[in-house]
Amino acid sequence: MDELWFDPTEILIGGAWQRTRATIDVEDPSTGDIFTQIARGQEHEIDTAVAAARASLDSDWGRMTATERGRILTRIGQLVETRIEELAALEARDVGKPLTQARNDAVALARYMEFYGGAADKVMGETIPYLDGYTVYTLREPHGVTAHIVPWNYPMQIIGRSVGAALAMGNACVLKPAEEACLTALAFARLAEEAGLPKGALNVVTGLGEEAGAALSAHPDVDHISFTGSVPVGGLVQAAAAGNVVPVTLELGGKSPQLVFDDADLDAALPFLVGACIQNAGQTCSASSRVLVQRGVYDQVVSRMGAAYDALQVGTAQADLNVGPLISARQKEIVEGYLAKGAELRIAGRGQYSDIPDGGHYVAPTLFADVPPDHPLARDEIFGPVQVVIPFDTEDEAIKIANATDFGLVASIWTADGARQMRLAKRLRAGQVFINNYGAGGGVELPFGGVGKSGHGREKGFEALYGFSQLKTVAAKHG
Repeated sequence: MDELWFDPTEILIGGAWQRTRATIDVEDPSTGDIFTQIARGQEHEIDTAVAAARASLDSDWGRMTATERGRILTRIGQLVETRIEELAALEARDVGKPLTQARNDAVALARYMEFYGGAADKVMGETIPYLDGYTVYTLREPHGVTAHIVPWNYPMQIIGRSVGAALAMGNACVLKPAEEACLTALAFARLAEEAGLPKGALNVVTGLGEEAGAALSAHPDVDHISFTGSVPVGGLVQAAAAGNVVPVTLELGGKSPQLVFDDADLDAALPFLVGACIQNAGQTCSASSRVLVQRGVYDQVVSRMGAAYDALQVGTAQADLNVGPLISARQKEIVEGYLAKGAELRIAGRGQYSDIPDGGHYVAPTLFADVPPDHPLARDEIFGPVQVVIPFDTEDEAIKIANATDFGLVASIWTADGARQMRLAKRLRAGQVFINNYGAGGGVELPFGGVGKSGHGREKGFEALYGFSQLKTVAAKHG
């Protein structure tokens, strides 16, 4: 494969690249072709990786100052910037996302390293007024060995926001990327080595979730787990961690709504109403798969969104169109099952295929209108390019529909009424609420996470640094 500058059948443990007994085929979602292999790490490799991480905390990495850690992360970000096009090509072929979207992910990875490089020496404790004769202060210290189980939909971005924050705080990391998309994780590890990251500070073990992932989740010498993925697997990870009384950050699914009121600026809203769902073929935890529209503009919004959907082009990642393939044949089957459930509903718009290979995993983005709020399409996370439009009359009705889900990750409000903006932002059950926008351009600095079955804990920004640290209180009595 032209884009590779490393051996994907190797894993990184304690600064040494090594092979495993078995490998896993890697499929190109755009064509269905096998184009390379990755290592199939198992429990033994996880054991040695965790031991290598622990050893690094007692060696160069553990003795390094926060300033020195930050400089290394900054250098990693600079090296990522020199490889943007190569990383984008890797991610596009591995995941199936259009090249432009993959390129944005690579740029975001560099930005995460830059942000956490600059923040590493700026996480501080505080002094606490207490009894006479005491000086009390707090320290922020790393957990120790942190496990990072990363999904296939946004490997580079999620590595940046989890591994970047953990390293900035001085933790030693064991990274297990999803078996469907490991290439940029391995490339990142190579760049981290080149930047001077000490041996054992970052270990990467590829493999199957039920083997390497399960072993890492249950490992007794892991001090903190960061997991991004599905609700069922997140539950398994949390249960495994509970046996070792280990904290877990879970970033799980979503069924995120956008609320569009009669006074909304529809010209400004339209790109977000559509784009927030079809990005990465809808395979995004924060995808806005529900659009709730007040009846005064409902027909207009449905018409305009439908026309936008009709104009969407679906093709290979390399064609760099609006929508690429889904990650696998299994994911395509799941999404098509949901489309069948909507057979009785009105289709307001559907994208068009553009010279797609027979073996690729393509589903045309589809917009359904007049969807009942309790319909499976309006209730379940589909993880595909499927979006529903639901009418409402009043604020109370909009909030009731928006919050009638097990998830609570992201929401958006489109209105010119400032008082309504503030009222609804408080009432929406979500970890992030956007007003007259959606996503705020990614926002490396913006804390991200959900409520309910969307998970708990926060990533991104300084909140991630706090999550990857533990607070120690020191009380000195001096008379």
